[in-house]
Amino acid sequence: MLKQIEGSHGIAGAVALCRPEIICAYPITPQTHIVEDLGAMVKSGNLEKCEFINVESEFAALSVAIGSSAAGARSYTATASQGLLYMAEAVYNASGLGLPIVMTVGNRAIGAPINIWNDQSDSMSMRDAGWIQLFAETNQEALDLHIQAFRIAETLRKL
Repeated sequence: MLKQIEGSHGIAGAVALCRPEIICAYPITPQTHIVEDLGAMVKSGNLEKCEFINVESEFAALSVAIGSSAAGARSYTATASQGLLYMAEAVYNASGLGLPIVMTVGNRAIGAPINIWNDQSDSMSMRDAGWIQLFAETNQEALDLHIQAFRIAETLRKL
């Protein structure tokens, strides 16, 4: 299942503890390091029984998560800012289907032209999309909330 995770900390380590079976990702700042670390864990064999799929866009990342979750796999993705806006249609599809997908949103402003400041305007743009949003103040809370997110999502999935 999960071998010792060496050199991995933070959100990637928390996600790995949850034993996802599918990780679909497209890099976007500030979440890139999370999916890079998860990809390295899968490649090294430290995260077993998991497939890492590097997709061509944020929309594709959530679309793959929808398909894999619908097939019964524990699915995870991550995004931020304009990436979340780009996958908006799929965000509503996932919640409408009641699929237990966990997605980390590395909160980043959506202001033009390109804004790297942190705020919650990206998450707030999807506040009525049918997803439960959990926010962490500390690293420990972030770890705890990822573990809880998988449990909550799987408990509330539509049957």
